[in-house]
Amino acid sequence: MQIVRILGLDPGLSRMGWGAIDCAGTKLTHVAHGVIVTKPAETLGLRLLALHTEVARIIAQYRPQAIAVEQAFVAKDPSAALKLGHARAVALLAAAQAGLDIAEYAPNHIKKSVVGVGHAGKEQVQAMVKRLLPACGVEQADAADALAAAIAHASLAGTRARILAALT
Repeated sequence: MQIVRILGLDPGLSRMGWGAIDCAGTKLTHVAHGVIVTKPAETLGLRLLALHTEVARIIAQYRPQAIAVEQAFVAKDPSAALKLGHARAVALLAAAQAGLDIAEYAPNHIKKSVVGVGHAGKEQVQAMVKRLLPACGVEQADAADALAAAIAHASLAGTRARILAALT
């Protein structure tokens, strides 16, 4: 059975969660996870450069075949939404530069895929990620959200593969 490595990203300018999993059929295996942190005292350009450098390093180190990025949640604060958009753009750029298959998912879709409820809280997502990936021991919500994005992509990819197999 072919193993597909998926990198999930939960974009943020101050904290960008990331998580890598291997998917072989319906079996999911934790590979690694973490959070990239930038300093608010730095200029926007330097923070974006730091995010890009780290995402590119993670892609080079873990060599995923696909990347799942959480779509921007539209906040009431336009400034916060812009900053989140910048961070997402950096993540998408690094993935495109590496030639990865890029998928974007709404936060509610990710929560529904992992927890079964589209409006689940962060604690519920983290608990379910720990249940689905018992070896991960994830403690940071941003990293759990990134792993959840990867799990959602694996679930969708598995469904897509079953449909294609049924059609052929």
